Amino acid sequence: MNERAEGPIDRRKLAEIKAREDAAFIEARPKSMELWARAKGSMPNGVPMSWHRTSYDHPPLWVVEGHGGHFRDVDGHDYADFNIADMSMFGGYGPEPVVEALAARAAAGGQFLLPTEESIWVAEELTRRYGLPMWQFTSSATHANTEAIRIARAATGRDKVLFFEGKYHGHFDEVLVESDERGRLMPEEGGLPTNVTERTKLVPWNDPEALAAALAPGDVAIVITEPAMTNNVGLLLPADDWHAQLRAITLAAGTLLAYDETHTQVVGPGGLTSMWDLHPDFVTIGKSIAAGVPLGAYGMSAEVAEVIQRPGGRDDGREQVAIGGTLFGNPLSMAAAKATMSRVLTPEAYAHTHRLGAMLADGIEKTISEAGLPWTTHRFWPRSGTTFAPSMPRNAREAYASKDVELILAFRIYLANRGVWEAIVGAGPTCSVPATEDDVSRYVDAYSGLVRELTG
Repeated sequence: MNERAEGPIDRRKLAEIKAREDAAFIEARPKSMELWARAKGSMPNGVPMSWHRTSYDHPPLWVVEGHGGHFRDVDGHDYADFNIADMSMFGGYGPEPVVEALAARAAAGGQFLLPTEESIWVAEELTRRYGLPMWQFTSSATHANTEAIRIARAATGRDKVLFFEGKYHGHFDEVLVESDERGRLMPEEGGLPTNVTERTKLVPWNDPEALAAALAPGDVAIVITEPAMTNNVGLLLPADDWHAQLRAITLAAGTLLAYDETHTQVVGPGGLTSMWDLHPDFVTIGKSIAAGVPLGAYGMSAEVAEVIQRPGGRDDGREQVAIGGTLFGNPLSMAAAKATMSRVLTPEAYAHTHRLGAMLADGIEKTISEAGLPWTTHRFWPRSGTTFAPSMPRNAREAYASKDVELILAFRIYLANRGVWEAIVGAGPTCSVPATEDDVSRYVDAYSGLVRELTG
């Protein structure tokens, strides 16, 4: 139990509410329960992908359709979606420009293992937004980070990768490493190589001394981080001089620097790289860049990209760096990305989500204040949320100390039963491009309802 979150919260009442809401969720969704029972006969855990079960403690919801900022389940329940598929659907469900572009491209052929002109437009637009001149495409941000690591190893002749505690950058071996209470590295999940920790270093966020010490041996090829850490730990903002020190320390160590903007891109057209005038060697990205159509991308400086230039093509004498995939850069994803960036993720769309994000944060903050709770409200442009502590955490250890899983799960099920789909555990609610003031009001009303029950 988290002492910081106690305050006026009655834990017995919290458990009673959670049990009541869990039962109501199941009772109101008989078709989802029937489909889940049927699915167990052909899919482990009764779902097509394990996260559909492990991301929530309640049974899986089965979806029929989504439009704009809402989706509907098989039992007819409508949800204002503040998870938006872990921000991959930031542009909303079924935006017309993307639907039209996908239909036209599919009719003309969706895959050739050859490039189409749209890929040039997408690369040029990403250069305009993020400042890096050379781009390659994958099918996910996980793959983008994997290829950035391989290129960095080829460029530096080093093997190791450094991340910050509390990170999330996909599901590949090197990143699935965590530290225990004594600081010893260990595999984060099962199925990983026994020696996976040998290629990874972890240090605390906002700690330049720890970073410099970790890079001092000269064995780290690349540091990968979000410009603001946004996923497993809620929200960690950088100290005022953190990014300047991060860039100076990596340059001094001869280590390349990558910013993963997969989640943080929701703040604006060029993510935090543009907003904060950052100067990395790589930017990696995925999720909403193509309105949820599978696509990852990574940009590089010209110097780094030289490692994979092969003027002689297949017969070039240079060593081939291990990058590429059959479906990478396919015409369907390129068409979706062009339509998304040119007609959906526009400056006006971002301004709209900023306004709604501020409205959401104001509503959460007012609720917390009126209830006299010692909690803190996140403010991250379109995204908000709650830290169950009097101040924002500075690093992952502080974030984990304030994490209250009982409250998080209670909020999720309570909101779901009132037509609000909350962000997954570790993230925070995000206002999508098609979200409305009514959606925000629905969220705040449901959030306030639970707080009143807990503190009344």
